Amino acid sequence: MQYYSTSNSAIKSDLKDAVIQGLASDKGLYMPEEIPTLPQSFWTRLPEMTLGEIGYETLKPFFCPEIPEADFKTLTNEAFNFPIPLHKITSHIAVLELFHGPTLAFKDIGARFLARVLARFTKSHHRDINVLVATSGDTGSAVANGFLGLDGINVFVLYPKGLISDVQEKQFTTLGKNITAIEVEGTFDDCQRLVKTAFTDETLKEQLTLTSANSINLARFLPQMVYYFHAYGQAIKSGIESPVVCVPSGNFGNLTAGVIAYKMGLPIKRFIAATNSNDIVPKYLETGEYQPRDSVSTPANAMDVGDPSNFVRIQALFKHELGDIRALISGIAIDDASILSCIKNVYEKEGYILDPHGAIAFRALEKSLQDGEHGIFFATAHPAKFPETVEKIIKKRIIQPKQLETFLKGKKDTESATIEYSILKQVILNKALKA
Repeated sequence: MQYYSTSNSAIKSDLKDAVIQGLASDKGLYMPEEIPTLPQSFWTRLPEMTLGEIGYETLKPFFCPEIPEADFKTLTNEAFNFPIPLHKITSHIAVLELFHGPTLAFKDIGARFLARVLARFTKSHHRDINVLVATSGDTGSAVANGFLGLDGINVFVLYPKGLISDVQEKQFTTLGKNITAIEVEGTFDDCQRLVKTAFTDETLKEQLTLTSANSINLARFLPQMVYYFHAYGQAIKSGIESPVVCVPSGNFGNLTAGVIAYKMGLPIKRFIAATNSNDIVPKYLETGEYQPRDSVSTPANAMDVGDPSNFVRIQALFKHELGDIRALISGIAIDDASILSCIKNVYEKEGYILDPHGAIAFRALEKSLQDGEHGIFFATAHPAKFPETVEKIIKKRIIQPKQLETFLKGKKDTESATIEYSILKQVILNKALKA
């Protein structure tokens, strides 16, 4: 299969080059040229399939035969090897828990898959691959841990100083080895801009091979389809055949994967794109005007994105027809006070502990469900990653998962940068060439 640029569909690439390059030469994002429809036999078997089997069947059209099918089956079984349970919270609302992986966040799913694909594609490469990633919270830890210790791959994680939780920061600033954490005096949008600038810096690319591990990389966002299919399979077992799915949305890679799953045949009734106060997409769906702006800080920091990169992919999937987008996707923004009150109310009424991002999705779904509808929302991070926020609200200490203990004992080690690109460039060159 070929992959085209969202900025110019005439610019195309094969799978290997698209994954290694991350961005197209014209700064566009790569998209699959075809989206196949899954056969009826898949839907019949789905409720009893493992995550690895679902990953193999749904991702095979995009990654094979470039990766031989037998090898790809092994890859998906290894990447998707932790549980993703569906729990009912109310009579009409269920939660899909995406936080049971190594770093307790949904981004483990895409990061583990990407790490294995990239490691395979770079075996014959003659120089190190340098992975650049901007994070507003969970991406950094998922990517860093997914690539930790891989020979021939250096990872640079850019994050906004003081704007992520202490637990999130510890998960990627304490690793060492081939992981370099870069603390930026700015916002996530500044970090994302710096990464994009590096990809267009021809002098840097002459010296280093660069790729991205953000959801702009197609091998990071495509595997996120797997848990949409899995959620539907589990819903069928509960007698729900056409659920509404609410997705907490920051950079919109998560929802993009869901839309592709829908176009492959997934019978979702509709999607809700739930954001925090960074409501660029809900405003666009309401007014028809897409107006990015500087991000603002909220309790749901992983969604603090003022110019979501992946939304252009959703527009491409609908050929930029706003009416078609609106027919499938609605947008709703949840303010800070509502995030905190939702955590409190759900805990007191249902005994379930939400993290701030899951609270946004629950509240948006609760407000949007119509009579007779059943909804599924995604809990994208474990509440223990946000103790300073959640414990204060529920007035109870959250049991710390074992995965966090090692991270929290580690010593923070970072490089510093400002929003000036020249400083970042020098940090990357110093580390990569020394490696």
